[in-house]
Amino acid sequence: MSASRLPYVWDYDIDEARFRELLSGELRIDGLDRCWAAVRLIEHAPYREVVRLLGYRGIVEGWPEWRRHVRSKSCRRGFDFLTRWLQEKHPELL
Repeated sequence: MSASRLPYVWDYDIDEARFRELLSGELRIDGLDRCWAAVRLIEHAPYREVVRLLGYRGIVEGWPEWRRHVRSKSCRRGFDFLTRWLQEKHPELL
């Protein structure tokens, strides 16, 4: 796998640059958009990668929209906790 290919989009011909454009909302490809990219990242990437690409503020702001698309109950519970914890205990990170 080339360095510009991301392991969490193994089933699409999308390199890192295009994925970042999707994630930022600058690009839309057929049914793939910012919501799709964020959910794909949340469901398949390591936590550190999610935080690196979305940032805490981005996670908190986008979570209400993305939550209903995340299939894993444990993942939803984890990000529910994270977004509440950040807002209540560490607003300075936002």
